[in-house]
Amino acid sequence: MMAHMASPEAFDAVEVIVAKRDRHELTDPQIDWVIDAYTRGVVADEQMSALAMAVLLNGMNRREIGRWTAAMIASGERMDFSTLSRPTADKHSTGGVGDMITLPLAPLVAACGLAVPQLSGRGLGHTGGTLDKLESIPGWRASLSSEEMLRQLDEVGAVICAAGAGLAPADKKLYALRDVTGTVEAIPLIASSIMSKKIAEGTGALVLDVKVGSGAFMKDVARARELASTMVALGTDAGVRTVALLTNMQTPLGLAAGNAIEVAQAVDVLAGGGPPDVVELTLTLAREMLAAAGREGEDPADALADGRAMDVWRRMILAQGGDPDAPLPVARHRHEVLAPADGVLTQLDALAVGIAAWRLGAGRARKEDPVQAGAGVLIHAKPGAVVRGGEPLLTLLTDTPERFPRALDALEGGYFVAPHGSRPDLLPLVVDRIA
Repeated sequence: MMAHMASPEAFDAVEVIVAKRDRHELTDPQIDWVIDAYTRGVVADEQMSALAMAVLLNGMNRREIGRWTAAMIASGERMDFSTLSRPTADKHSTGGVGDMITLPLAPLVAACGLAVPQLSGRGLGHTGGTLDKLESIPGWRASLSSEEMLRQLDEVGAVICAAGAGLAPADKKLYALRDVTGTVEAIPLIASSIMSKKIAEGTGALVLDVKVGSGAFMKDVARARELASTMVALGTDAGVRTVALLTNMQTPLGLAAGNAIEVAQAVDVLAGGGPPDVVELTLTLAREMLAAAGREGEDPADALADGRAMDVWRRMILAQGGDPDAPLPVARHRHEVLAPADGVLTQLDALAVGIAAWRLGAGRARKEDPVQAGAGVLIHAKPGAVVRGGEPLLTLLTDTPERFPRALDALEGGYFVAPHGSRPDLLPLVVDRIA
């Protein structure tokens, strides 16, 4: 009896690689096949990394990126929120330093009548992960089944949890590969990675917070604008009302970079306080989400002021096993960084602060590394502030004091105090809006 022959593949990986290497457009069938075959293990990692490098160097047009994204969505399951009584809206940030906006934003927007399914990730490198921050709350759990997620959206209105393994599995494989092959920066691959998960998630409206500056993925405005426009086009083509804001990440957002200390700051915002830049960005994104979901009439500032947003936060944390009243972990050791002279703080570099927080134990170098809940950097002055020599600019926090020297190395040259009368040269908080 003859052995059963595997059915022949529609394409050969090498021909697809060569087409993009030689600057040709990939056809729809080529794209569908290569994503599916990679997910099945027929296209090897070294072949996909060659294709990813060809995409990085030669780019893709709107049709190719759209098809690539659709093929990644088709690799897994799609979520369905059609049974919910309220419209859905979601926000995605490309990541930065001190960017804990999801924490106050999700309950705030839910308090205004939307359902907010916030599928979030963990931190890697100097950008913090929303799930790592929330896991500093005693008892809180990140993993929910689809049924638990839907029930919480129905009952509470907001959920922040880990994306299930079933959403865009092709992206999970490709994401890990890009990380180790120097192809993370390819705009078609960033855009399709983010948007495949967001479209598969099934939200009706999506607001993108694309960070610009030293602490962001996109260091300059032109590249950030290109990424934002690409993602807005992908969302729009897929029938999701999508808008993007370009926001400033030259300097950290807020006054904390870490896990528990960012949660504490989020609670301050929900209590009606918090740093002005965090409050401003939270309200700006909330208004965009409400408008995209057809709820322009609601003013989210009212829901912050009257405590409704805080009520949703408490119910959201409780629903996932967390104790909103439990004290947050506190680092065992601290070290003050003092202002070198009297004057004006004209620079506080987001990347320097992010790397310092990471080295203190707030972040991870590899996916499997643990993080310290209490580690991070507290910021006592932002650019434009008048400072006095010898007063604290930053407080470094960690459980492992042997980490202080490398964190201090990261901050070397990362801040600058200029003579009185100097002004910092900073981008506005919201640089641009793309819809």
